[in-house]
Order: sequence, then structure tokens, then C-alpha cells
Amino acid sequence: MGKKLTISSIQKQKGVKPIVMITAYDALFAKLFEESADMILVGDSLNMSFAGKSDTISATLDQMIYHTNAVCNGAKESFVVCDMPFGTYLNKEEALKNAIKVFQETSAACVKIEGGEDKAEIIKHLTSNAIAVCGHIGLLPQSVRSEGGYKVKGKTEEQREQLLKDAKAVEAAGAFCMVIEGTKADVAKEIAESVSIPVIGIGAGADVDGQVLVFSDMLGFFEEFTPKFVKKYLDGATLVKEAVAQYADEVDKKEFPKEEHTY
Repeated sequence: MGKKLTISSIQKQKGVKPIVMITAYDALFAKLFEESADMILVGDSLNMSFAGKSDTISATLDQMIYHTNAVCNGAKESFVVCDMPFGTYLNKEEALKNAIKVFQETSAACVKIEGGEDKAEIIKHLTSNAIAVCGHIGLLPQSVRSEGGYKVKGKTEEQREQLLKDAKAVEAAGAFCMVIEGTKADVAKEIAESVSIPVIGIGAGADVDGQVLVFSDMLGFFEEFTPKFVKKYLDGATLVKEAVAQYADEVDKKEFPKEEHTY
């Protein structure tokens, strides 16, 4: 990548160049991703990828700040997005207090808020107080328990209409871009065309303004299941297991360390 992106340069990519976003939770992987990614998302998905939980809900603000700092340290030239975790933006005052904490304690360029029309007032309160916001509509992982699972959005006319309202409300509230997750591709395309800010898809087809994937999914480290929308670009789990098995075998046979590894 070239120089670090800004909010205005990201917005200028809409309709010109697809935005590449990937998750990272630590300095090591963030540094590896920095060359290729426009934006790095410190997602509350770390609760599943790193902590082994079944959903994102128990991630805390302190956890997100810790991991965001690690990512910012590893990818100093990247545009870093910090997910606001479940329960940290229930009202305008709490949302602003918690977002200020993220901005003061990390170098994150913006925070990400799940929700559409129902969260527009909160997004507006943040953006009017110098907090940059990336929206998130469609399938909302933080609502998985209340909705009874991960359900694709945009299947009915009612859902389509609500998603369009959500996108326009998020834009009007001052978000500079938004993620759309788990949404029928034709609806996601219509939504991307209905707003002037970039719409970054995950499980929302190709006709949006960019894509985001969870790195442990797309690098094949997460073995439990693979969502339909994920392409595995590496069989990471097998490669790691084979390497560690070789190490264990060499230790067992006293083949490691050799002379060149010894002081």
C-alpha cells in the first residue's frame, strides 16, 4: 500500500477502487497485513477467534482497547477500525464516553457501531463530537442471541426496505462508511448504490464498494466451520499442525537443536 489512508481518501475510493479490509487482533498479523489492506478492523470477532467463545457478546471495552493498541503498534501506517463491543453504546452518553476512551487510549482512526435507523441518533452524537464512525448494517453479530442465530438479511421486501432506511440513516448521521453483513447480494448492491459513502461487504456479494473477511477464516486457521461467504486462501491449520508436529518429532529424536542452533 502507499501512504496511510484518511477518511476522505477512503470515501473517494467509492466507485473507483474496491476497499480491502481484513481483521487483525495483534501486532504480528497486523504488520503482515499492512502491505495489502486498506483498512484493518479490530473486530469483536476476536472473542470467537482468540477466546474460543460461541459469539462476540462477552468482548469488553478493555479487551478491544488492548487489541487495538497491539494492532496499531504492528501496523502504524494502516487505517485501524475499533469495534465498539456489545453494551458499550446503549445510549448517546455512554456511547460518547466509551468512544472517547477508545480515542484517548489508542490510535484507532474510527469506531464501528452495529445498527441502522435505531442507532442513527447515537452515531450522530458521536460524529458531532469528533468521533469518526463506521456503520454496520444487515446481519448484526451482537444481536445473534436476540435473533436466535445468524440469519441472512434482505430476503423479504420488508427487510429490503428497512435495510435501505438503515443505510440512509447511518449516512445522514455522519458515518463515513459502513459494513453490510450477511445480506442478499442484489439488496446489498442496491444499498451501495443508494448512498454516497462506501459500503463494505461481508457475505453481501461483489457489487459493493469493498470486502472484509476475518483473517482466521480466510487463512484457514479456524476449523470448526467455514461460513458460505468465506474463501480460504490458505490451509493455515494444516500447515501449522504439520510444522509443530515436525518440531515435536525432532525434539523427541534429539534432532533439534543442531550445532547451528547452539551457542
